[in-house]
Amino acid sequence: MKRLLATVLLVLAPVTGPAIAEEEAQLIGDAENGAKIFRKCTGCHQIGPGAENRAGPHLNGIFGRRAGAIEGFDYSASMERAHDDGLTWDRERLDAYIQNPRALISGTRMSFRGIKDAQDRHDVLAYLRSFTASPQDIPESAPTGIAREVELPPEILAIVGDRDYGEYLASECLTCHQRNGTDEGIPSIIKWHPDDFVVAMHAYKRKLRPHPVMQMMAGRLTDEEIAALAAYFATID
Repeated sequence: MKRLLATVLLVLAPVTGPAIAEEEAQLIGDAENGAKIFRKCTGCHQIGPGAENRAGPHLNGIFGRRAGAIEGFDYSASMERAHDDGLTWDRERLDAYIQNPRALISGTRMSFRGIKDAQDRHDVLAYLRSFTASPQDIPESAPTGIAREVELPPEILAIVGDRDYGEYLASECLTCHQRNGTDEGIPSIIKWHPDDFVVAMHAYKRKLRPHPVMQMMAGRLTDEEIAALAAYFATID
């Protein structure tokens, strides 16, 4: 009887301390699986030691960070408004944003349809959390090395594109890709880091990316023209 009473009291007792932490850990998910899912995000976001801003800001220290807070990154007007309104990336808001970016921040430039499966989102959040030292006091994990789609000679990546020429060439691109960065079924290419743009175009040119129209478009471009387009789209207003 005493054992039964103790069990009942334990069940009815308020959850405190370690119990909350354990529950939170269960909600966060499997970081190892999250790392695999996160690969679809690496075209725009870097994370880990040495991470830099690309088309999207780096995600080190994302938990507890105020939206739009990375100095020097060119955020959308909507993300800047979220910053001014005090939006902070806690687990609930990150989960909502990953599920449907434009449902939380309607004018975001993040051209990603979202992750609908709740467990997959929790796994990604576990992976992101492992790169946040504060407030969770979890040290940064080792960097995740993901090879580029195409290993290009350094001289190709070193080409400095002519932005004005890129603007001239971009008219054909902008018949499909939206200049304002919105995603109407065709991904945004606004504010891409030049290296990422060049690698993607060469992946299409070598038919490693499976899109016949883009393969044809990229196949007609020289290395200098690809660099010019990369310079234009990286700095488009």
